[in-house]
Amino acid sequence: MVSQIIRQVVNSPRILSIVRTANYSRSYRSSAISFGSFPTTNLQKRLLHRAINPSSNVTPLLKYGCRPTFYDVRSKHSLLMVGSQVRTFSFISIPRFVLHALRIPVAGVTVGVGGLTYANYKLNDLASKSSDLLSSITNGVKSAIGTIGQGINVDLPIVEIHVPEFLTNIFSPKSGPSATSNSFQMESDRPRFIKREDENYSSDPSGGGTGGGGGAAAAAVAVGAATLFSTNEKEDDEDDVGNASNRRIPEQDNQFMLLTKKLIEVRNILMSIDHNEALRLPSIVVIGSQSSGKSSVLEAIVGHEFLPKGSNMVTRRPIELTLIHTPKSKEEYGEFPQLGLGKIHDFSHIQQTLRDLNLAVPESECVSNKSIELRIYSPNVPDLTLIDLPGYIQVTNKKQPETLKDKIVELCEQYIKEPNIILAVCAADVDLANSEALKAGRKVDPLGLRTIGVITKMDLVEPETGSAILRNTDYPLHLGYIGVVCKPPANRNNQKNITSALMAHEDQFFRSNYVYSQRGIQVGTGTLRRKLMEVLEESMAKSLFSIVGAVQLELEEARYQFKVQYNDRRITAESYVAETIDSIKHNFKDFAHSFGKPQVRHEVRTMLEQRVLDLCAELYWTDSKIVDLPKVSADDLYWQYKLDMSSAALTKSGIGRTSTQLVVDVLMANMEKLASMEPLNNHPDTSSKVLNFSNEILRHKFHTTADQVENCVKPYKYEVECSEQEWADGVKRSITLLEKELESCDKALRHIRNTVGKKKLRAAIKYILDAEKEEAKRVQARIKDAGEVNNESSTHTIPLAVLISSVNDTMEEGDVEHTRLHFNPKVLEKAKEAIFLRDRSMILKYRLAALKSRQCKLPENKQYCPEAFLNMVAEKLTYTAVMFIQVELLNEFFFQFPREVDNRLVYDLDRKQILSFAKENPHIRKHLELQERKRKLEEVMEKLNYLVRRQRDIEGRKGPTNF
Repeated sequence: MVSQIIRQVVNSPRILSIVRTANYSRSYRSSAISFGSFPTTNLQKRLLHRAINPSSNVTPLLKYGCRPTFYDVRSKHSLLMVGSQVRTFSFISIPRFVLHALRIPVAGVTVGVGGLTYANYKLNDLASKSSDLLSSITNGVKSAIGTIGQGINVDLPIVEIHVPEFLTNIFSPKSGPSATSNSFQMESDRPRFIKREDENYSSDPSGGGTGGGGGAAAAAVAVGAATLFSTNEKEDDEDDVGNASNRRIPEQDNQFMLLTKKLIEVRNILMSIDHNEALRLPSIVVIGSQSSGKSSVLEAIVGHEFLPKGSNMVTRRPIELTLIHTPKSKEEYGEFPQLGLGKIHDFSHIQQTLRDLNLAVPESECVSNKSIELRIYSPNVPDLTLIDLPGYIQVTNKKQPETLKDKIVELCEQYIKEPNIILAVCAADVDLANSEALKAGRKVDPLGLRTIGVITKMDLVEPETGSAILRNTDYPLHLGYIGVVCKPPANRNNQKNITSALMAHEDQFFRSNYVYSQRGIQVGTGTLRRKLMEVLEESMAKSLFSIVGAVQLELEEARYQFKVQYNDRRITAESYVAETIDSIKHNFKDFAHSFGKPQVRHEVRTMLEQRVLDLCAELYWTDSKIVDLPKVSADDLYWQYKLDMSSAALTKSGIGRTSTQLVVDVLMANMEKLASMEPLNNHPDTSSKVLNFSNEILRHKFHTTADQVENCVKPYKYEVECSEQEWADGVKRSITLLEKELESCDKALRHIRNTVGKKKLRAAIKYILDAEKEEAKRVQARIKDAGEVNNESSTHTIPLAVLISSVNDTMEEGDVEHTRLHFNPKVLEKAKEAIFLRDRSMILKYRLAALKSRQCKLPENKQYCPEAFLNMVAEKLTYTAVMFIQVELLNEFFFQFPREVDNRLVYDLDRKQILSFAKENPHIRKHLELQERKRKLEEVMEKLNYLVRRQRDIEGRKGPTNF
């Protein structure tokens, strides 16, 4: 390649000559070609250009490392030197080469983007001006025609600009995936070409459009000269109605309404704890007269008929309605947190529950300030907090109290205070001058800064009248008036949610009346929903920092109280239940150790010893022949018969059932004592459960134990064998028993003497004894006289029963007469008791002497010592009964009770029951409530801190002027 280039240059005449460098030294170039003179003619230039043309020879030359070089060897003369050069490759030159290569494409892209941006700006401006111009022209033409025609209704066709899809895609802003997902069905119900008051609002923070509408309008204006106006209004309306179910308002981005959503969560948390007025968050309070359409407005916002309706004041309690938007779920349901009914998907059930809760207030009161809390979760509702109050009334009926009107006014004034937002509902067919809602709102909000007027039943008035009300001139409100119809069509196509059908019906009504298309008039449920969302969001933002301060104070107080009272010691309901069950088992274990066979034997022996005393008193101590008992012979049948009869009475008296019942009673008495101790004394229901299943265990084993005892004591009913040791023990126990009885008699006698007085008691006793003697003589005389009469009259016979009755009546009359004359009846009763105790003491002393005599040392003389014999039999019965009671009853009870405690008191409880059980203890309830309050306030504070940081970031991005 090099040789060819040199050859072409050298062959050129009068141009080139081969030379060497001036110093004849070898150059760093291998060879050089020097021009004697620079080419001057065109031919020479063409030849030189062709020789070094990059397209032919120079490019290959460069590839092989050679390059043409101009080299000046003579002073001020231009030379061309072409030589073979070797140059190394450098990586440093790559970026420079890339930059040089990309300069032109980058410049082209920059110019194109700038042009498109400028075009978009111009198109947006032109679209806004065109829309305003078309709207003003249409309204002007309609107004002129309406004025001239005076009643001729002329509907101009609605201008619609069709935009090619590719232009719409080019000019419509993209707000990310969230622009088309997670949206709930709320469409603007304003007529076409009505400029929105919040037209700068967009899901894009940069303000680059309103969900695609601005870009489409810009593209429409750009090709407006080439498009046609569509004048088929009927077809347009049919398309709107057909697509009503698919209408969805622009989706909330990550910024808009996030504050409201989070603060609603905070409000729900604060409502579960006791808080003061400083922690109140803004809510929308709905007020209005009865039948003004309050319920219809709320149901239009929710999309379901769920509020009770009727003519007899069905709203008697405030309904705190919380709407929670759930974009990720299609499920719609309601909850009553106060009732714990769970999720209710049937809104008719919610309606019936609200009706029952309201009608639970008696007609004598009619209203109550105890609110009903209802939460509705749905993807079709915005995040709002609404409070529905009873409607204002003018006249009360005969069943209602006269103060009902004042009660409703006081209740409404309690809720419409700051920072709540007032939603004053008024019917369009009622003069606003008579609106109780506006009157109440102006009383607490004179400037109307936080009052929204809602005019219902707009279809019942003329359009001109309705537009005049909505223009906000007579009774101005800062937030304005919004007109709604809230009347869904009859044919809903079996749709559960009425929002779409209702808004389509409203849209059709307002579009058919051009006066509602004028600027400054707000109509439609969709507009109302957006207005409520924006106003509540703004109010929440204003109240944020004050709420943070109030929550911070409450949290510091809760932390201080928790530190001082409980030293930051945390407990749980589960741990308290476990401690309580362990305490019950521990107390029962202590009782089981203290109540064993010795204690059971003592209880049964005490019962049988008392039975022995009763038998001796009945068969022996009241017998007048008892003084002759030590002197009778051993074969005396009278005393032998009495001994057998007393033994049979003791053994055949149902000892098995009696002793078992005695032990059951003792066990139940101890269980009642255990149930009344700590910690069960704070849990009455649990104490009842403990007693119930304790009784069940004992009753389950009662009959088996009683039968076993009866079967084992049967031999003692026929014959009782007695050893000398058993007899000796019986004698000792009998002596001890009689001594105790004697001591009890003496103690009771002393008590009577101290109560009545010795002299008075002695006189009363003497009086009673003398009266008894006199009565005995009188009875004897009467009997004697009666006998003589019977002997004299043989034909007349007086029955003995009649004679005894007459004698007794005479004695009673005499006793009453003497009592009235001398002593108080109570003193006489004490005197008779003292006589009985004196006689009993004398008998006991006599029997003690007999038991201590030699005659009672041997078991063969048992007929002389019946007390010792019966005591010995009672001991045998006690031993036998206790043995089977211990095995069949006590052991089974002590084994089953701890297991029943676990089954009945632990395993059957759920989380809610465990928490309720723990809160029955006032100290634990206070501890848990303070601990829970502290935890919830910390959770609220964490959410509020996040919202504060987010709010400050938003204000910082807006600039120092908005900060």
